[in-house]
Amino acid sequence: MPAPINPFKAALTAGRPQIGLWLGLANPITADLCANAGFDWLLIDGEHAPNDIPTILAQAQAIGSRAHPIVRPAVGEVHRLKQILDLGVQTVLVPMIETAEQAAEMARAMLYPPQGVRGVGAALARASNYGTTPGYLASANAQTCLLLQIESRAGLAALDAIAATPGVDGIFIGPADLAADMGHLGNPGAPEVQAAVEDALRRIIRCGKAAGILTSDRVLAQRYLDLGASFVAVGSDVGLLSGATAELRAAFAGAASGAKPAGY
Repeated sequence: MPAPINPFKAALTAGRPQIGLWLGLANPITADLCANAGFDWLLIDGEHAPNDIPTILAQAQAIGSRAHPIVRPAVGEVHRLKQILDLGVQTVLVPMIETAEQAAEMARAMLYPPQGVRGVGAALARASNYGTTPGYLASANAQTCLLLQIESRAGLAALDAIAATPGVDGIFIGPADLAADMGHLGNPGAPEVQAAVEDALRRIIRCGKAAGILTSDRVLAQRYLDLGASFVAVGSDVGLLSGATAELRAAFAGAASGAKPAGY
């Protein structure tokens, strides 16, 4: 019995766009709820959300096979990727990549020897159903998917070399950090930043790699898809809950004075 087929990787290879949602609440119940919505992928954020290996595992278990779980670690380190892969997560998004050397190190971390340096401990891991998937080691490399996040001017300058690195499946542009690095902190919509983002997406696609991005702006999301981005996150659990609760409260803003709530 081989490792499970990675449906996200297969879709990117086939050129089918994948729509995702960011998970920042670090909670298996919200991950479970979001998995019901029909998104192709859900990203469990370990960089800016208060996640660690046990909470990432709990969310991956809650999601199950209803959506493809992707994990973003806090930093690109070999031992962190090893732990994430052993949880049974097959796709990893590594932040703050700026050089081809970093890309190559992350690519090696995703694979068992001799192609890579992933430590062999599958007998203890959920990835192999705790050693009960006898063909796991021989088939796991083909099902891992490495996404690298570029979010600085240095990363953009090295984009072509990063994309050409063997083992890199896709490149994700991070508009928020890129905006900050370009002198537009808190304003990823600045024309200069958007021009750089669109140019980067086009370059990724020309290099033959999958291009990805996150935005809660539906018009921008469609724009990125029209440009050829193939994995696009269109919001977050934090943003959805924050927006919905604020909207609901605003509908009853005049309730104390006896005014009729908006929409009623």
